[in-house]
Amino acid sequence: MRLLPGRTRSTTSSLVELGLIIVVAVGLALAIQAWVVKPYRIPSGSMEPTLSIGQRVLVDRIGMHIGDPHVGEIAVFHPPRDAQQGLCAVPRMGRGTRQACAEPEHTKAGVNFIKRIVAGPGDELYISEGHVFRRQHGKAGFVREKDSYTRPCPSPGQPECNFPTPIKVPADHWFMMGDNRGESDDSRFWGPVPTGWIVGGAFATYWPPDKIGIL
Repeated sequence: MRLLPGRTRSTTSSLVELGLIIVVAVGLALAIQAWVVKPYRIPSGSMEPTLSIGQRVLVDRIGMHIGDPHVGEIAVFHPPRDAQQGLCAVPRMGRGTRQACAEPEHTKAGVNFIKRIVAGPGDELYISEGHVFRRQHGKAGFVREKDSYTRPCPSPGQPECNFPTPIKVPADHWFMMGDNRGESDDSRFWGPVPTGWIVGGAFATYWPPDKIGIL
């Protein structure tokens, strides 16, 4: 009987210790998601065939604090506020015109998009049959991107896949496009994205099991 109080104290101490472990573990998990790596689920087919609906990726958040994004990278970011309506800040650009949108709305949306970076600050580009032709900042001549990862536009002459008049990406902005070129709502219609709106680069896929790998 004299051992019971000791056991009670031991049990109470164990419960307190367990509670502290849980709190610390949850805190570390939240900190990792906020500052280091965060998982995301692919919500649409705009990145097919690279990423499918329901597939899950890991995004490097810390990289944005120590370096800039790069062309070819798959990035998670906040689009402009009017992106879901496909609106460009300049009416003569974007959907239904000969120029992709070069000027985004200056307020970011609360949602996250995932696309591929196809051009960076100071680059010029035009789009033909869904293929990006880019003149890199400081260099001569337009060069077609190496885009074996894309799903081609379904029909020749599709307006969403052809913006033949070149545009220039503003300083500190990045031009985003989905790999499914005929079925992606991207910078063609609502403009490039400021560096500060980019959450991070997707570097791996972890679900489903048969799609586990490095991007």
